[in-house]
Amino acid sequence: MSATQSRDVVIPIKSGVLNATQVDPKQGMGHVIFAHGSGSSRLSPRNQFVADVLVDAGFGALLLDLLTVEEDRIYANRFDIPMLSKRLIEAVKWERDHLCTTAPIAFFGASTGAAAALIAASVLGESISAVVSRGGRPDLAGDSLNSVRCPTLLIVGGLDGQVIDLNREALARIPASTMKELLVVPGATHLFEEPGTLEQVAGLTRDWFNRFAVSM
Repeated sequence: MSATQSRDVVIPIKSGVLNATQVDPKQGMGHVIFAHGSGSSRLSPRNQFVADVLVDAGFGALLLDLLTVEEDRIYANRFDIPMLSKRLIEAVKWERDHLCTTAPIAFFGASTGAAAALIAASVLGESISAVVSRGGRPDLAGDSLNSVRCPTLLIVGGLDGQVIDLNREALARIPASTMKELLVVPGATHLFEEPGTLEQVAGLTRDWFNRFAVSM
């Protein structure tokens, strides 16, 4: 994200601090907290691209490392989805306390980060306005899917066959009363590296949050 718009922040937790990059939203727009996938970080170029599109639309963005520097040295921690979901819950509390705002908060999750986002959303209930998953593994949220109440959009690449099936199974577990949708981007593989595909993801994400993560 542009250095003129963003600032580096630290989020204190019991075991240390989480490094993050913050952009404040415009009036009436929501904050989007990014949950990256295993092995990635707040510096993920794909998440930063999506964040730039959202910031241009007026949304706030918080891209954070879900592990402390010490924790990230332990490879297994990157796949500890329950722990990662707790970090997202802590980030929401930090947002509320630090920014003193009642603006909507939404999650954008990629890969395993999507599962962490959905677990956190199931715990936080009405505190979360919407969730978008990019090439995610929402199936790894397990039984928490049964408690997701916020509007949820799952975006998958059309060439990501097995992940499409896993997303369909996860979508079916989210309650029928919840606004939910699975969108497939034609010609895209798991990382949306094909020309124009990540732009489609960003546009779909912006549109979803425009519907569900703005103040009425």
